[in-house]
Amino acid sequence: MSFFDKIFGGKEEKPEQKSFWKKIESEEDLAAAIEKSYKNRIAIFKHSTSCFISKTVLRNFESEINDLGTDVDLYFLDLLAYRSISNKIADDLDVNHQSPQLIVIENGKAINNASHQNISVTQITQ
Repeated sequence: MSFFDKIFGGKEEKPEQKSFWKKIESEEDLAAAIEKSYKNRIAIFKHSTSCFISKTVLRNFESEINDLGTDVDLYFLDLLAYRSISNKIADDLDVNHQSPQLIVIENGKAINNASHQNISVTQITQ
């Protein structure tokens, strides 16, 4: 990868998936995640793999995870690869699409969401 690609978000290999993320790659995965929200709070991180800002926000968020201190399932959506699922999330949960975006869900409803620099672990615990 070239220097400019690193700075401006050019093509890169798939990011290393942290062990705490559960991937959403199908409507069935999304339905299972929403179903899980009836047992405990979940959060979906919508990430654009080609955007430098999204990569930076993701790294910052991942560095905060150890401070979470609560039982929350964290889901990861590569919105470029699964755009239709991203659209379904926006429609079903009545949340405007953003990228990057963190959506917190409880009992099948979005209770909080944030985008860009406002994404933080505190969005989950509020």
